[in-house]
Amino acid sequence: MKAEQVNKHLREKGLTLGSVESFTGGLFAQQITSVSGASQFYKGGYTTYATEEKINLIHVPKEVVDEKGVVSREVAYYMANNARQLLKVDVCVSFTGNAGPEAMEGKPVGEVHICVATKDTAQVYSLLLKGNRNQIQQKAVDFAFEKLLLL
Repeated sequence: MKAEQVNKHLREKGLTLGSVESFTGGLFAQQITSVSGASQFYKGGYTTYATEEKINLIHVPKEVVDEKGVVSREVAYYMANNARQLLKVDVCVSFTGNAGPEAMEGKPVGEVHICVATKDTAQVYSLLLKGNRNQIQQKAVDFAFEKLLLL
């Protein structure tokens, strides 16, 4: 299980982790915390499903949301960077996207943006995932796990 590998890897590296999720609805946090020992590195997260919560809780600039939409690289970037600072963690992962069943903001089902932010860098990954809602959510979480294993 990837969550077990991430658990072991981040503990060995001495890195703390946080998350901020939208379309995944807390799936990443659930899978991370399903592994014993997660409390040693996972500090917590936000599930900001509604747009206003991205703005109000995570301080994503409203102008960015208005200009780019919530399903965007820019929003993923602000979500991860801002939540990393709010949670006071070494690494934060964000998820924003459209898991379906219909297009949103003119963006297709399966368009997702995932950001992995550290104090030194923030890498945004833009993907077009195939599958139903649950499959898209799980594929996004698995992708984030793979990126965390590279830290």
